[in-house]
Order: sequence, then C-alpha cells, then structure tokens
Amino acid sequence: MNKPLRRISLFCGLLVLALLIRTNWLQYVQAEELSTRKENRRVQIAQYATERGNIIVQGEPITGSAETDGSDYKYKRTYTEGELWSPVTGYASQAFGATQLESLEDGILTGNDDRLFFDRTIGMFTGEKKQGGNVVTTLNRAAQKAAFEKLGTKKGAVAAIDPRTGAILALVSTPSYDPSSFAGNSKSDEKAWVELKDSEDKKLVNRALRETYPPGSTFKVVTAAAALEHGVVNGIDDPTDTPEPYILPGTKTQLPNSHTGCEKASLNEALRISCNSVFANLGDKVTRDKMVETAEKFGFNNDKIDTPVRAFASVYDKKMGRDGNAQSSIGQFNTAATPLQMAMVTAAIANDGKLMKPYMVDQLTAPNLDIIEKHEPQEMSRPLSAGNAQKVQEMMVNVVAKGTGDRAQIKGVKVGGKTGTAQHGEGNKKRPYAWFISYAENPDGTSPVAVAVVIEDSEGTARDDISGGGLAAPVAKAVMEAVLNGQK
Repeated sequence: MNKPLRRISLFCGLLVLALLIRTNWLQYVQAEELSTRKENRRVQIAQYATERGNIIVQGEPITGSAETDGSDYKYKRTYTEGELWSPVTGYASQAFGATQLESLEDGILTGNDDRLFFDRTIGMFTGEKKQGGNVVTTLNRAAQKAAFEKLGTKKGAVAAIDPRTGAILALVSTPSYDPSSFAGNSKSDEKAWVELKDSEDKKLVNRALRETYPPGSTFKVVTAAAALEHGVVNGIDDPTDTPEPYILPGTKTQLPNSHTGCEKASLNEALRISCNSVFANLGDKVTRDKMVETAEKFGFNNDKIDTPVRAFASVYDKKMGRDGNAQSSIGQFNTAATPLQMAMVTAAIANDGKLMKPYMVDQLTAPNLDIIEKHEPQEMSRPLSAGNAQKVQEMMVNVVAKGTGDRAQIKGVKVGGKTGTAQHGEGNKKRPYAWFISYAENPDGTSPVAVAVVIEDSEGTARDDISGGGLAAPVAKAVMEAVLNGQK
C-alpha cells in the first residue's frame, strides 16, 4: 500500500474510532442526563403513555387519569376536589411539568422507579400493561375539608400535625387552584396556566409550606420555653421584674402593650393576656444566642425540612442587637415562620417536649398494593424538657380557658392555644396577619392534633377587628374537632 492510501486508511480508522467512542459515550455515560432533559419530549410522552398511579387519602384516590384525543400524550392527570388537595398533590401537567408529590414521587407514579422493576418484568410475560404505583398520604380528609371550608375566601393557610408521630393531617392554602385546569396541553390549559401564574393572589404558592410570616405573639410560647429551659424563670406564677413602661434595651423606644396588668406580670398571666413587655424582657434576659439555640431546636433556621416537599426556612436572626432580639422574642422584627413551623412548635410542646419530624407520605405501594416503602416516625429534636413542656401546656390551656383564645374551646376537651396578631409593612401600615396555634388533648393526656392557622387578609373585616382569637381560632377549632371526631 502506497503512502497516500495508508494516510487515508489511518484517517478513516480514526474517524470510525471517534464515532465508536462518541456513540458509547452518549449511550452509557450521558444516557441518563440526555433522557431526563426537559427538551427531550420522548420522556414526557413516555410519562403520559400509561395511567399514572394515584395519591391516596384514607384509602381513597384524590387523583386519576383520563385518555386524551388529538395529542401524542395518551393520558392526562385528573384531580378529585383539586382546589382542596392541590397544596398536597401539587400538579402534573403535560405542558408545564410537575410539582410537589407529583414531581417528587414521579418514578413511583409512572411505574419507572427501579423498585417496580419486578412488576414491570412480570407484566412483560403476562401481557399486562404497565401501571404506576401509589403514594399513600397521612392526610385526614375531614381535617383538610374543615380547614379549607373555614378559611373560605380568606387568604391564609393551615398546617395540622399529629404530635405523637409528626404525621401531617391537614395542609391547606387559600386561595387555591384546580390542577385539572391545566393538566393537558391545549389552548385552554395554557390560558388557565397564564391566569394562575400571573394572579395577584399567588394561588400557585403553597402558603402552608413556602410562605413565611412574622408569627407575632404565637412566638411567645418559644420565648416562654427558652426562659424556662435557661433558668430565667422557674415558677410560671412567680412575678417577673418587667417594668411598665418597658423600654427596648439600648434605645429610648417604649414597647407598648395591648392590655393593662403587664407590670411584673407572671409568665402565666403574661401569656394569657399576651404582654409584649414581659416576653421582650425575658428574651433579652435569655440573650440572643440562647434564644437562637431554642428556636433552632424547634426547627427555625433549618432549610432542609422535607415533608417530602421542602418547606421554606423559618428565621430567627443570629446577628441582631439586643433591641432586635427583644422585639424578635415577641415574634416581630426579623422573625419569620411558615405555618408548618408554628405547627411544629405547638406539636413539640403538646408532645412533652419531643419534636417529631413532619411527614405526609405514609407509604409507597406497587400497583398490586404491595408496600415498597413505609415511613417510620423519627424524632427530630428535644426543644424543652417534659417538665417545662407541661408548664407551657398549662399556660396555653389558660389562654383558651380564660384568655384571648376562648373561641377555640371545645366542650369536654382540654385545649391549649395562643393567639397572635402580627404587624407588618412599612411603619406597620399593612393589615395585620391573624395567627392561632393550638392543640387538643385526649383523655389519656396525649395529643392527636396540633394546628397552626394564619390569615393574611380578610376582606370585609375592619383593621381593628383583625385578631388571631377572632379570625384564626375558629378555623383551628374546626380542624381539631374533625380529628377528634374521627377517633370516635
């Protein structure tokens, strides 16, 4: 072979080698990356080629699948009472992707999860069509419905937890949306999506998990816990050294109270009538760093709380000065919390100081209902001792029995709670947020439910009439009653 032919042969050989390397690189090294790229429509087509498995609440599906015409997607997602359950399910849309449980558990729901390999293999031999698995939630239908109906047209959210396990019983955000309205890829789906995306009401935002608010006076239970845990207060009925008026440390600014009788008020009385001065004073004595320590044990400043949907981090400022810490100790200044976070605070107190990790997926099942994965309750932290938790319980029961939370009373049931009215906006000029946190006890002293309610805005309610006790407490009461009635 002459020299020019050898060169051509060598060059062609190198081209073939490069082609083989590139082909193998694409097939084996980059296969997963390419198959999961959003630009790859074949992946989406495969997702909707078969009926999705369902999301289950108390044995009943709240989702479904329907055949579609005139599209290369064979099925689209359907929802039962979509507005009620969208804060739990999220959405699965042919055109706009998926969120929340629909996204996080997509592998199970589509049947593509490796744990369903055996079912898929058996199906190949039996001729059965591919099926998705199911996501079984911890949600309580009656509690969810009670929260949704009681919130009505108000902007707000509810989170309810079983303190004993951390199981989420209700997760509501209003105003809500129906995921069925844009589950397909038609013009009407696109129109519904645009309207929702651009809505001033932020209907697509899950307020229970992914919106933070100043918690106002509901945070005083955290300050009470910190004062007890760090020895600033021993007896809850002992007088404190709180002056009237109370001046924020390092300033000349007076911190006002909404009630009289706060001078030297005991911790118990101060929580009952919600004295700003007492809790600001106690927060200052606890010190910022120890307040941060206690708040973080309750879950603040944690950006990895997965339910499995990740919640936004609630915040207790680590760098503020003494005056900021005093204001933060009453749930103002830079303090911010999700409704889930305040439900966690309440649950830890109700569970004698033990905070269980919140979760809303009880188990994942195969199409034949075999259990693939089951959640086991996990302890998250111990924010306060059992003895101190019981002292805070006593004070919260007093708030409902004789204080600002009387509208949460349930006949024959011991209920503990705390109201909150949180100021916000420049110069506190915006309409305040109404908060209420509470728990209900069984006769044996255990608590089956802890609830946090926040109402952003209530049209038709005068500013001066906005209060946690007036607006939010009746919502919490309805949720607690629904859980208690379900145990009978």
